Amino acid sequence: MNAHEAISAHSKKQFEHLQQFYKLDQQREMAIEEALSLCKAGQPYTVDEINLITKKINEHAKEGISPVRVYVTPEMVQTYATK
Repeated sequence: MNAHEAISAHSKKQFEHLQQFYKLDQQREMAIEEALSLCKAGQPYTVDEINLITKKINEHAKEGISPVRVYVTPEMVQTYATK
C-alpha cells in the first residue's frame, strides 16, 4: 500500500468513526429533549435512555477520535428545565 492509499484508508476510517458518533449523539440529544419535555410538563421521567446512549458514545470514543459525553442525572434535567 502506498502512502496515498494509507492516508485515504485512515481518513475513511476516521470519517466513519465520526459518522457513528454523530448518529449516537443525535439519539442522545433526542433522549435529553424527551426527558426535558416530560420534566417541564410535570410528568415522571428517567435518564436511563440518555445514559445508555452516553455509555455507547463513551465506549465508541475509545476506538477513535470522537469526544466523550458526561452521564446525566435527574437533577441535571430538573435544573436545566427550570432555566
